[in-house]
Amino acid sequence: MILPVFPAFAPIALDQQADIEECLSEAEDGVSEFTFGGLYLFRQRYGYRVSLIPGKTLVISGAHDGHRFFSCPQAAPGEEELRALFAEHDYWKNIPVSVLDKGGVEMEGIEIAEDRDNFDYLYYRADLAALTGKKYHKKRNLVNAFVNAYPVREEKVLTEDNIADAKKVLDRWHRDKGEDGDYAASVESLDCFGRLKMRGMLFYVNGNPAGYCLGEGLARETMFAVHFEKALDEYKGIYQYINMTFAALLPESYVTINREQDLGDEGLKQAKETYRPCGFVKKYTGRLTKHSLTRTL
Repeated sequence: MILPVFPAFAPIALDQQADIEECLSEAEDGVSEFTFGGLYLFRQRYGYRVSLIPGKTLVISGAHDGHRFFSCPQAAPGEEELRALFAEHDYWKNIPVSVLDKGGVEMEGIEIAEDRDNFDYLYYRADLAALTGKKYHKKRNLVNAFVNAYPVREEKVLTEDNIADAKKVLDRWHRDKGEDGDYAASVESLDCFGRLKMRGMLFYVNGNPAGYCLGEGLARETMFAVHFEKALDEYKGIYQYINMTFAALLPESYVTINREQDLGDEGLKQAKETYRPCGFVKKYTGRLTKHSLTRTL
C-alpha cells in the first residue's frame, strides 16, 4: 500500500485509488460518502486527506463550515489513536452502525449522537423500477405524461464515447440554475468517468441529450448510490422518468438504491420522502464532552 501510516496524512490522489477501494470494500453499511469516487470528487470542497491505521481502518480527515472532522469507515481506532484524532479534529463524522456494533467507541468522554440530516435514503430498486401501487400514483402519472409528451426517446449506457453529450446537459443545467452547487464535482466525474469505475445512463429527447445519472456500487455491490442526476427542467417528468428507467436497467444484484442525504433541507427531505424510502443508512457523530476536553488538556 502507498497510503501514509497514521499519524501521517496525505491528500487524496488518483494513485491511491486501489488502496482506498480495498479499505472501503470492508465497509458494510453503504454510507454514500465511503466510495473512492465520492471522496475524490469532493476532495477540494472538504479538504480530504487520508491515513491508514494498519489492521484497523482507513482514516479520512476533512473540514466543513470551519470545523475539522475525521471518519473511520471500517472500525474504530484504538484509544490512543482516537485521542490523537480528537486533539486535531472537532468531531468524528459518519460513524456507521457496524462500527458502533464492533465496539471500540466507548472511550470515556465521547458522546455519540444520531446525525439525522446525514442519513442516506434507501429505496428498493424493484420498487423504483416499477412504481406500482397507490403510493407511487403521482410519480407514475408524471412518468406517463413525459412518455406521452415525448414519444421520440432514447436511453444509452453512459460511456467515454458519449460523455460529451452528458456535458452538454450539465452545462445547460448549470446555466439554467444560475448557481454552482455540485457543478465542479459533476464536471470532474465526467472527465474521470472511466478511471472512477462509475455507471450511468444518458437520456435523449427528440435526438437531443436531455438528462443523465451517474453513480457507483457500494455495500459489496448490493446497493447502488446515485451521486449525480441532471436533467433539463423544460421536459416535465424527466427526473421521474430517469429515476424509474435507470432503476429498471440496473442489474438485479443491486437490491437497494441509495439516494444520499437531505442535509436538513426541508424541501429536499420532502422530495426524498415522496419516493417512500424503505429505510436509511444511519450515521452517527462523536464528540468529546467539555469535561473530557478539560481533563485531557
